[in-house]
Amino acid sequence: MKLKCLACDALARIVYLCAAQSPHVVDVELFQLGLHNTPADLRARLQERIDAAAGQGYDAVTLAYGLCGQATAGLAAGDVPLVVPRAHDCITLFLGDRQRYQDEFQNHPGTYWYTQDYVERKDSASTALSLGSGLDTDINAVYDEYVEKYGEDNANYLMEVMGAWQSHYKRAAFIDMGVGDSTPVEAVAQREATRRGWMYERVSGDLVLIRRLLAGDWDGDFLRLEPGQQITMTYDDNVIGCLKVDPADG
Repeated sequence: MKLKCLACDALARIVYLCAAQSPHVVDVELFQLGLHNTPADLRARLQERIDAAAGQGYDAVTLAYGLCGQATAGLAAGDVPLVVPRAHDCITLFLGDRQRYQDEFQNHPGTYWYTQDYVERKDSASTALSLGSGLDTDINAVYDEYVEKYGEDNANYLMEVMGAWQSHYKRAAFIDMGVGDSTPVEAVAQREATRRGWMYERVSGDLVLIRRLLAGDWDGDFLRLEPGQQITMTYDDNVIGCLKVDPADG
């Protein structure tokens, strides 16, 4: 097959690795970190690139995204199938399993997550990876606002003075994907944990979901939408489902 993969910068290394190992031809296109903070914008950008894949000889378009703040809800398949992992966010993709994500969600709700690509690729206006914490996004929205108004260093200072990090988060977890030298990035996570008084833990990642996404091994862990179908939220263990798009709606 010939596949198009639309992926977040946060998964760059593992997406490229799994694309190289795929038995299929995979064209990868990366999207800037932090776009999930404005879901409507990310949704529009993704839909534009899904539509642009028409007539390019692809057998399917694959998304290396989860729901990501509902950014992928509402996306519609173009003239070829659209395949999406059943995942709330990218933490599921890093951990490789929905149940494992749920266990982390229940056992360690106040977790600040660190991954190699995110830390390496984030710009000065980006926050550290905190998806999958199981907490309200309000604390991150406040931090984003402070960064925009006062800069990253001042934002960190204000959050610490107010005790905001400590009251919401208890653990810093670095997800080791086993790709490249992650020592410098893990050191960042360890320093942040020490500075903020958090427990530190190194968590083993798993490439299985991304590998299967790009290998065309699409079982129940993935949603395959046919042309004319649209992603919808299911509010259950399936995470996402699909519905038929009415042409009259646009």
